[in-house]
Amino acid sequence: MDAEAVDPRHRLVRVILDGEALTRLSPEQEADRAQAAADLEAENCFRPGDRAGPFVLHLSVRDGRLVFDIRDLEDAPLAAVVLALGPFRSLLKDYKLLLDSHAQAVQEGREARIQAIDMGRRGLHNEGATLLTERLHDKIALDFPTARRLFTLICALHQRP
Repeated sequence: MDAEAVDPRHRLVRVILDGEALTRLSPEQEADRAQAAADLEAENCFRPGDRAGPFVLHLSVRDGRLVFDIRDLEDAPLAAVVLALGPFRSLLKDYKLLLDSHAQAVQEGREARIQAIDMGRRGLHNEGATLLTERLHDKIALDFPTARRLFTLICALHQRP
């Protein structure tokens, strides 16, 4: 990891997810969300424009849009970045299908199928991270691991029963 990634002025120290979808997560989805949030808080590179942090991020989905509400350590608003969810919809749908397939494979005890689904999920996370990085290009600078973890959290916010 480069020096910029560990610069305390360019990092998130806390991530807060807002949204009703979070109350409908399965135990496995909640574990994924919690792990992604913990990993993100432990190691990330997040630089919104020319602002210096560290930052607190309130991440939510409102009216079909992804909202990055960026705040300082005292939770005072600094900036908000809003992205249309449209470009992410097919990835989010595919992710939901993978989660459903994974749950079924676990229930049936099909280890080879579980491994194949996990590989597909990693590929989907990479696609989502690339898309997120592209969509935030001129708004928030991210490294790839940060984008992958944020994509996991976006998926958690977008889950439907």
